[in-house]
Amino acid sequence: MKSLRDLLAEARQVIPEEGPADVQRRLRSGSPVVVIDVRDPDEYRDGHIEDAPNISRGFLEFRVASAVTDPSTPVVLYCQTGLRSMLAARALKELGYQNVINLQGGYQKWVQSGLPVVRDAPMTTDQIQRYSRHFLLAQVGEKGQRKLLRSKVLLIGAGGLGSPTALYLAAAGVGTLGLMDGDVVDLTNLQRQVLHTTADVGKPKVESGTRTLKALNPDVNIIPLPMRITVDNVMDVIKDYDLVIDGSDNFETRYLVNDACYLAGKTNVHGSIFQFEGMATVFAPNQGPCYRCLYPSPPPPGLVPS
Repeated sequence: MKSLRDLLAEARQVIPEEGPADVQRRLRSGSPVVVIDVRDPDEYRDGHIEDAPNISRGFLEFRVASAVTDPSTPVVLYCQTGLRSMLAARALKELGYQNVINLQGGYQKWVQSGLPVVRDAPMTTDQIQRYSRHFLLAQVGEKGQRKLLRSKVLLIGAGGLGSPTALYLAAAGVGTLGLMDGDVVDLTNLQRQVLHTTADVGKPKVESGTRTLKALNPDVNIIPLPMRITVDNVMDVIKDYDLVIDGSDNFETRYLVNDACYLAGKTNVHGSIFQFEGMATVFAPNQGPCYRCLYPSPPPPGLVPS
């Protein structure tokens, strides 16, 4: 009868291993790869690699097809220390999955390497009810909602573009929303800037915006930033956010936000409007052009109406 050591030695003959840094490079490169956590659900809840579905070792052969539709897709398995996942990887190999890799050292080594992990707090009864319609959407579901609750979004501008954007981000359950604007509410804003009310005229937009958003969804952590984005503060401001949404109304800010996001590797969601026309574009790092690539230089002053 073979010992566990024998089984592991045989598995290592056919299953390659990659360290945490190598697996992280795969994930960041955008190349096709599926990472699966084969630990028990209680271990998974204590912390896991983002976007890694949990399929416990005992169910792996029965459920792997739901996570990996093409047997040629690279699959990385991990457990707590890399032993269970090594045996699981061999089982997948024998099932016909062609490119199965074991995470060397498992989740424990990943954490020791200082790489990012996800720890989901249990949803409250109110949150489950509030976001129940999201759970019905295949594109969101419970997993997507938890990701929204962990996410941090910086919104530059609380005016005509920023108002509806902020309302929908807060309603959707984005966990942290940075609201940045250096202006005060003017009476002429109110026919379109729906974050603010008549009682807010003369008050900072981030103040009235924060109050409106917290009333809509107390779950959301609103960070009011009553300032304009500048060359001096832009890198420090955006560093703590996963996504930057540019709702500014001038070209100087648009080019500054673009350049900062490019340097910081942040996704920049850009919007612009004129009367009844609008445009929205996502500039994702290393996945296409940036704003300056499309428009190398701003138009001359006065050429484009605002």
